[in-house]
Order: sequence, then C-alpha cells, then structure tokens
Amino acid sequence: MVSSLKKIRALGLSSGGLDSILAALILRDQGIEVEWISFETPFFSSAKAQQAAYKTNIPIMIKNITQIYLEMLKNPQCGYGKHMNPCMDCHAMMFRLASTIMKKKGFDFLFSGEVLGQRPMSQTKSSLRYIEKHSDIDGYILRPLSARRLPLTIPEKDGLVNRDLLLDISGRSRKPQMKLAEKFGITEYPNPAGGCLLTDKGYSARLKDLFIHQNTYTEKELHLLKYGRHIRLNNNTKLIIGRTKQDNENIIKYHNSSEDIIIKVKDFPSPIVIVPHKASKDIIIKAAAICAGYSKAPDNTRIDVSVVSLCRTDTIKVTGILPAEIKELLI
Repeated sequence: MVSSLKKIRALGLSSGGLDSILAALILRDQGIEVEWISFETPFFSSAKAQQAAYKTNIPIMIKNITQIYLEMLKNPQCGYGKHMNPCMDCHAMMFRLASTIMKKKGFDFLFSGEVLGQRPMSQTKSSLRYIEKHSDIDGYILRPLSARRLPLTIPEKDGLVNRDLLLDISGRSRKPQMKLAEKFGITEYPNPAGGCLLTDKGYSARLKDLFIHQNTYTEKELHLLKYGRHIRLNNNTKLIIGRTKQDNENIIKYHNSSEDIIIKVKDFPSPIVIVPHKASKDIIIKAAAICAGYSKAPDNTRIDVSVVSLCRTDTIKVTGILPAEIKELLI
C-alpha cells in the first residue's frame, strides 16, 4: 500500500508519446504527484512533450543538452543502431541527467513510458538493465507500463508505489496502450514513430560527413543538416542548396551571417545556396554555377548570380552546372 505520510513525487522522462502519457497517468491515479522533464537537441525536439503536458496538466521542465550530448554521440559505448542513433547510451544519459534534477528537487524516483520488447535495441531486458546501471540511479527507475515483468524497484519495495496497480505490457503491439488511452479519455496522441533524426538515413549521412570534415560545429550547423541538398566539393567546403521555399527560409534562419556565403540567381526563380565557413573565389564561382543549374534559368546561358558575404553583395555571371553533372557529390 502506498504510504500517505508524505506526498510522493515522481519525475518522468517524456517524449510526448502515448506511452509517456500513460505512464504518468497510471502513477497519478495512485495519488503520486508527477512531473516531466524533456530533453532537446537539434536531433530531437521537446514540442510533443510540451503539447502532452498542456493536455494532461502535468508540469514539465525543458532542458537543452546539445553540447554534452555531442560528446557522447561521437563515441557511444554501445555503438550505434542502424544509423547514427546511440539509443542505449542516449537513454542512460537522459536518466543520469534526470537523476541529478531528481535529487536536487526532492523527487522520490524516476519513471518512463518504456515498454519491454517494444524496441529491439533499447527496450530488451538486458538493455533496460544496462541503461539503469549507467544512470547513477540504480533501482530508482520505474517503468509503469511493464513494471510487473521487470524486477522490483526501490520505490515499490519501500511502499511508495502499489505494484499491483502497475501493468505487465510487453511487445510491439499497441492495442493495450490504445485500450488504456480510452479508459483515461485520451483521444489524440502522436504517431508512435520515433522523432529522432539520428534514426534517419539521410540526416545520419550528413552528420557523419560533418564529423569527418570538421572538429567543431555550432548548434545551427546541426540544424542545417535537416534542410536542402548537401554537396561536398572538397575536404574543406560543402554547399547547402534549398529544395523548397521552406528549405530556403530555414537555411537563411540557421546560417552564420559572419562566415557563410549566400548565393541566389537574380532574374529567375532559384534555390538559396549557402557556402559555410567562407570560400575561395574559384569555389564561389563553382557554387554560383551550381545554384544556376538548379534554377529556372535557361540551360547554357550566362546569367547574373548574387553573392552575399559579410554584408557585401556582388554580382557574377556564370553558366549553370546541371544537377546531373554533380550527382556524385551529393552527401
């Protein structure tokens, strides 16, 4: 039986998905005061978690962990998944960071919406155990959706949580969660597909290229990997070419105005092209020709292209290089 001598407080890791929501509501039904923390980087957002917090009236803390995350991402102890996703070390890091907040703010334990067997790499019994051992909070991580299939946690042993009211869900089926959602009156929730860009083949290829060719990178550069086409011209230079109006807007939003060169065709619709970290005159001319090749300008015609660098604008004339001619340079 849950102790009534003091208010029990639990801090949950939230992705904003249905499992995170249900884990919190199961504990709140026991009279436990629940709050959430959601971590964010350029690779994953806290937007869904914030929406879930608003809908459920559960307080939430948001913490950007980009710099410390990058240190782990370059060399995760358990390696990567199919692409650049270090799922086990990622989860262990998040619990480790959350444990510091738990102790500082006086929470009794941590919890998450992890379901045993739902993900083949990070939610097996052995991987959940690895995550807990490397979290600096061994024994204090409760997974309410699968708790009765997992070893007793300290909060259960201490009577802070009624184990009989926790669940024994396992596997990839979503039916038990959907049924529970109906019970709680939850009618809208995000698609269960992961929102981490590190599981995306294209993004991972661009990130790997960045790690190979640069020793340091800004948070904005990590955001830029999401947009447009990326072309590697040489070891020191790549281009980012917008595909859509939205791409163009985001490329401008995240570019470094003190270093990056912006290129655009003057008299015809064209993408925005960014040359990060400055470039030689020859590279700028080639980048302008590539920009022209992706524009609506006639082929084999010399056209005017605008080049903006350090608040200075120049116009150069180039003949477009067609996309087929540089296909092998795409990252």
